[in-house]
Amino acid sequence: MTELHDKAVAFRSLHRTGAPLALANVWDAAGARLVEDAGAPAVATTSAGVAWALGAADGDRLDRDRALALVARVAAAVSVPVTADLESGYGETPEQVAETIAGVLDAGAVGVNIEDALPAGPTPLRAVGEQAERVAAARAAASAAGVPLFLNVRVDTWLRAVGAPETRLRETLDRALAYVAAGADGIFVPGVTDPATVAALAEALPVPLNVLAGPGAPSVAELGALGAARVSLGSSVAEAAYTLVRGAAQELYATGTYQAVAGPATDPVDYQRLNALIGTAAR
Repeated sequence: MTELHDKAVAFRSLHRTGAPLALANVWDAAGARLVEDAGAPAVATTSAGVAWALGAADGDRLDRDRALALVARVAAAVSVPVTADLESGYGETPEQVAETIAGVLDAGAVGVNIEDALPAGPTPLRAVGEQAERVAAARAAASAAGVPLFLNVRVDTWLRAVGAPETRLRETLDRALAYVAAGADGIFVPGVTDPATVAALAEALPVPLNVLAGPGAPSVAELGALGAARVSLGSSVAEAAYTLVRGAAQELYATGTYQAVAGPATDPVDYQRLNALIGTAAR
């Protein structure tokens, strides 16, 4: 566990308020190698991209074993720390969430995201107490393994439009603080990029704030100046890749041409380059 412990410590140190850790989320080993090759200090998976690539819809429909097998392939492909997006933890009970965390560590990852959304439930989000128990179980499992896993807990109040807009910040903070008390190392609030709200969240939280970014959002530097310590792209990279797949197919069957796959004029990721990159991934 020495190498895993050291990677966990290194990953934790990358969360600095004002100088955010930027993560271009991936869903396979090839993407992980490309991100590492671009200079990333860490690699993150996207649970949506992982689910789609494995033939499942996002939203707690992928089974744990297949998800963890993918995490293991990603972790084996790179030398930098890996953090795994786990949806709501791939388990119905806190005990099952703890089993998932043990599996994540066995797979070689040193960070996780766990969300409080309840996709198929009677309410949009889990009850705060219930989610806190799941967070505490995850924390205990990592502690038992002797690895300082970075536990990033996602609060989906904005993403799922929970509550009235004027009270949403307060509810988000109430949830976040309960999760921190249960063992969360970071808080992730997707759906928020406006400067005033980012700054308010960062100021009120005693742990690093993770912001989900994309076109139209402030830059990484701007989000850092507002207090964010982590900026991630989530499923947007996978969405962009699959948009290219659809465009190439539509062009092929509509006109019999192939311009969609031409790629950039400079620095393309062609067969030789990608094959060589993957060939150096074996650990």
